[in-house]
Amino acid sequence: MPRLHRRRPERPREDSLDRLIAGRKRTEMRGGGEWHVQPLTAAQAQKEYVCPGCGGVIAVRTAHLVVWRADGVLGDAADLAARRHWHNGCWKKA
Repeated sequence: MPRLHRRRPERPREDSLDRLIAGRKRTEMRGGGEWHVQPLTAAQAQKEYVCPGCGGVIAVRTAHLVVWRADGVLGDAADLAARRHWHNGCWKKA
């Protein structure tokens, strides 16, 4: 008997606002602005990023922070699209 091919349930997109705001997200005031800060565990860190604080690489499987504006004038979607990945220590120094 032939096998039926079933589609797998669709996974949430990587840039999904719901995925980023779930968990331990917090809001911080920095440099006269309000920022959303979302910690990522080493298990969640699946890609390599460049930290805007030091210009260094955030390696795969390295815990770090995802940061985006909370008070941008272009709306949540634009702020989320402009998010950046920071080393924990670099964000503390910023």
